[in-house]
Amino acid sequence: MSTPVTFFPHPSQKVTEPTQVTSPILGNRVELQLLTTLTCNLKCTYCSLGVGDMVGSQGKVSYTPDVLDAFVKKHLSEHEVYITFYGGEPTLNLDFIKEIMERYPTFRFQLQTNGTLLDNLPDGVLSNLSNILISIDGGEEITDGFRGRGIYRQVVKNAQAVRDRLAGTFTARVTWSSEETSFEELDELASTFDYVYFQFVAGEGTYTPPAMEKKKAVITQLVDKFFASEELYPMIPIMGIVRNKVLPTRATELYHGKTQCRVSTHILNVMPDGKIFPCPDMMYAPEMLQGDVIANWLKPSPLQPHPDMPCDRCEAQSWCRGNCMKNLYLAYVKNDQRYRNNVVDPICDLVRFLGREIDRHDPHAWYAQAPLGVRKTLRDCEVYEYVEIMP
Repeated sequence: MSTPVTFFPHPSQKVTEPTQVTSPILGNRVELQLLTTLTCNLKCTYCSLGVGDMVGSQGKVSYTPDVLDAFVKKHLSEHEVYITFYGGEPTLNLDFIKEIMERYPTFRFQLQTNGTLLDNLPDGVLSNLSNILISIDGGEEITDGFRGRGIYRQVVKNAQAVRDRLAGTFTARVTWSSEETSFEELDELASTFDYVYFQFVAGEGTYTPPAMEKKKAVITQLVDKFFASEELYPMIPIMGIVRNKVLPTRATELYHGKTQCRVSTHILNVMPDGKIFPCPDMMYAPEMLQGDVIANWLKPSPLQPHPDMPCDRCEAQSWCRGNCMKNLYLAYVKNDQRYRNNVVDPICDLVRFLGREIDRHDPHAWYAQAPLGVRKTLRDCEVYEYVEIMP
């Protein structure tokens, strides 16, 4: 954590104790998520930017690299910075990506993309990416249903075409929406990409009783394979939960005991117009404004754990650490009872179920017997820093 700066007044001033000003960023790392554009070449049916009519509302970045540089020097100079290029579809503004990479050669970089333009990326960009998150929804039929005909095959083909030129890792970022998403589909992604990260979609109408049972059945199969595999089965949510259960300090040391999704601690989502929000799904909410690159100001994230949130009473708190603050904020602070019943409570139920399924395999005993390389990757996987860990 950065050291608080203490300001002492002039001797003529009366004072009882010094005033301390601490950084809005908790810890020594910060994820600067730069939205290169809100424009996208796809029309995914569940796009979070559709809330508040954000999609396409800002075409290109309107602040200059010099302005960003001034913001970084003022607020982030004492932090390790890694940049995620986000959108919209971030590769639609490739010139901006290249310019930022050239300006900050010591930073780490990640790209979150729909993958349709991946084969157009130059070697200089691919060789500088620590991780690429490719948005996908499961198998071919489900992905194409949400994203458009032929998208699944195009994305897999593009990933294979650039694999040898990518210095970092490929992570399939699965928005688990359909109840028909199968174990076989997720398992296939685990053999196609370096890692798979799945997240339960925040969509109403998704969590009917039959859908919940189907998702739980798939979770059981995924957990069974994780513990039966001789090599590390690269499912980030399972990896992250096992890590947090076996090594509980890892659940808190990077997040200071707060949410695993980083919005309370050290992620800054910078809109193309320079406005900063803690959560990319809540950039439509004025009360979430956290800073401004152009005006060069930054305050602590307004999206924080709240007494109305029930997490402290939950069996998963020690390893989940609050999960999605957006969901909890809407359900309990804003008191959206329908959203809570239809989205938040079912997702929390699935997360608790996932934890119980892991416990059924005695993760401490498994970790004790795992090869050193498996233990090291489970403990230190860099992709944890780029995704929310909890589904």
